[in-house]
Amino acid sequence: MQFTKLIPNIFYSDMKVGLQLFVDTLGFAVAYRDDSGEQPFCIVKRDTLVIHLVESHEWAIKDRPQIRLETDDIESAYALVKSTHPELLHPNLPEVRLQPWGALEFGLRDSEDVCVIVQQPA
Repeated sequence: MQFTKLIPNIFYSDMKVGLQLFVDTLGFAVAYRDDSGEQPFCIVKRDTLVIHLVESHEWAIKDRPQIRLETDDIESAYALVKSTHPELLHPNLPEVRLQPWGALEFGLRDSEDVCVIVQQPA
């Protein structure tokens, strides 16, 4: 037996914030969306990555995650974010930086304090 994928749930008070970060900024595509229930739910995908976005004010204020996305071309990922949504660049990591642990990284932070670190092994 092997586990093949980790699929995080990320909670938002307003689903539009999550869609802006993952779809508009990082180029994920909406694979499924249901806004009809008490907790609107959306699955976004890009390449081999899958993320579940859930609208729940209660859980959004309790759970402010930081996730990492690994890429094979950090310069292109950074150029995309900087040209389309520079306001989402994290103030503590707004440019590609070589970290002491050997990764090139930059960060994003949306208005609900979800943090995404984009990294590439150096």
